[in-house]
Amino acid sequence: MEEETEGVFWPDGVPREETIEAFVAAYKTKDYLPCDDLNTDLEPGFEKVVIYLSAENEPTHAARQLPTGAWTSKLGEWEDIEHKVPLCLKDYGKVGKVLKRRVDQVGGGCQ
Repeated sequence: MEEETEGVFWPDGVPREETIEAFVAAYKTKDYLPCDDLNTDLEPGFEKVVIYLSAENEPTHAARQLPTGAWTSKLGEWEDIEHKVPLCLKDYGKVGKVLKRRVDQVGGGCQ
């Protein structure tokens, strides 16, 4: 059995490791699919997530796009912040991967 960290969710069946492949696999369990490019523009009907990478290409942070086109992030145990573009958090690394999932326009959930 893998070691659990209190208060941290990690989906079953996904390697518990800090690699871009494991993070993409974790987001796939929530219906996110990787994009072919790093387009962070707002796309009606989709919710996007960006994964930031260190210089060593290890995941450092993630941000989620809001329906307004702004982005939200959780900075450790601090409160959530809102920022206009993913590049505002360049101190957390470079945007390494963009993922998106379709959202239901009526109920806000996944289709």
